[in-house]
Amino acid sequence: MSDTTEPTVIARREGAAATLLLNRPKALNALDVPMIDAIAAAIAPWPEDPAVKLVVLEGAGGRAFCAGGDVRAIRAAALAGDTATIETFFSHEYAVNQAIAEFGKPWISLIDGICMGGGIGLSVHGSHRVVTAHAMFAMPETAIALFPDVGTSHVLPRLPDSIGYWLALTGARLNGPDAVHAGLATHYVPRDSLAALRAALLDGDATAVDRFAEPPPAPSFAPHREAIRRCFGAGSLPAILRALEAENSDWAREQIAILRRMSPTSLAVSLELLNRGATKSLRDSLAMELALTRVVVPIHPDFAEGVRAVLVDKDNAPRWQPPSIEELDAAAIQRMFA
Repeated sequence: MSDTTEPTVIARREGAAATLLLNRPKALNALDVPMIDAIAAAIAPWPEDPAVKLVVLEGAGGRAFCAGGDVRAIRAAALAGDTATIETFFSHEYAVNQAIAEFGKPWISLIDGICMGGGIGLSVHGSHRVVTAHAMFAMPETAIALFPDVGTSHVLPRLPDSIGYWLALTGARLNGPDAVHAGLATHYVPRDSLAALRAALLDGDATAVDRFAEPPPAPSFAPHREAIRRCFGAGSLPAILRALEAENSDWAREQIAILRRMSPTSLAVSLELLNRGATKSLRDSLAMELALTRVVVPIHPDFAEGVRAVLVDKDNAPRWQPPSIEELDAAAIQRMFA
């Protein structure tokens, strides 16, 4: 299907369900402002519509549920000094995240493929996150000097065993079963059962998910779960690095190498964000994230540089300011939250 001739969000009434299809497959269903606004407009009447018993959300194309926000476009706006476009994107996206959390009816995401960043925001605040073995979850923001947003500053610190801190700082990838064990997904369904589940949901009964769900295989991170808890729950970046060094394992050394590649400022901001979000409501967490976008995206140089290195030039050689965790100014990080 074409990304240009068809709507990038297809909203329908099918039986007792309202269905949403993210339809920008060539861009891995990455969200732009028109898509976000189309979702907002489609879902607005559904909570009060007695004919709508539940919502089914999917991504088109077979490769991705939603790969996140269109950060290339956000970078272009930042370089142009177009703060209005940046504000529109994040404020509208976060309003949709809040609307999903307050939807009041089953919100069922069928995730078979990539689900990152903004895709997690469209699913994690709903009631059901159904994954297959082909699902892949990640919050890769520290690699581009952003931070975990879309309300994940509320969600991630509440995951067990400091898994949310590990995901936020390293951008670690989870498969579908991993995501269930971590608490980001709620149900595991084999890929070949997904079409039948979708058909059953059109009857308006969300318990169909329970009928199709199976126990997920053991998580790939099971051997490291205790180390994740020990190290990524250490509270500060220096303490996390010290704890990883003390583990003296290949896995721990790999985590240190990953952290050393990320934007130091982004790591510090992300850690502070999760520490604050751990005691905030979703609404207050989203407000904190929105305020932070006004500093991190248009002002701090690392965001534009990170997107350049990873997604534009793809040289994977970002020049961070400051270049190391040891050179961070703790007071400057606190000021970013003021």
